[in-house]
Amino acid sequence: MSDTSKLSTCQIISWGLALLSGVLVVWSTAGAVGVFAALLLGVAFAVFFGLVISGLVCTGYRPDDRGIEARDVEATLRGVTGITGYKAPDVEDEASAPVSSPVATPAQSAAVVSEAKTEAVYEGAELGTKPEALSAPRGGAADDLKQIKGVGPKLEELCHALGFYHFDQIAGWSAAEVAWVDENLKGFKGRVSRDNWVEQAKTLAAGGETEFSKRVASGGVYEE
Repeated sequence: MSDTSKLSTCQIISWGLALLSGVLVVWSTAGAVGVFAALLLGVAFAVFFGLVISGLVCTGYRPDDRGIEARDVEATLRGVTGITGYKAPDVEDEASAPVSSPVATPAQSAAVVSEAKTEAVYEGAELGTKPEALSAPRGGAADDLKQIKGVGPKLEELCHALGFYHFDQIAGWSAAEVAWVDENLKGFKGRVSRDNWVEQAKTLAAGGETEFSKRVASGGVYEE
């Protein structure tokens, strides 16, 4: 038997099986999708199945026989069914290729961290409201701020450097001003609110005394 007769017999068998499979597809899907759609599916499946089987089984009889390729299946199905969106199983869809997300470089990350630190420092420096300060004590004589419990000689000097010399200045501080002084007493942060300077200063500014101020006035607290 010649190569041509072998090829013809193989193709006849392949397409016969393809036709049978197409009939089975029409029969099994007609009730679900309708006769026309089932017929279309059956034809498409039969063509596809016939090309695949004949390409796999009925090749190799001629030196120039390249068999069936994916583009042959795609072209045949497009011509029979009119469906243009079909892609052969081994044809990669370039649109489905994963796209890598941009990753921040170390330099970019460092810049973000640096910017965040700068903003934090700025916000801390602007915490609260700075109280009204004096360039010098009124009348050339400052009140003895050491009579406020929590204010020692060093802290009194710091208060003077900030422009605070008198009890009535401290007595008039608002909550926002207390917060500012608390934040800006270098080495003594938080002492204003912790030792309740404002309430003590109100008593002393009104001419009153506290137990602590009496001890300071009598010289029993700080050595001269």
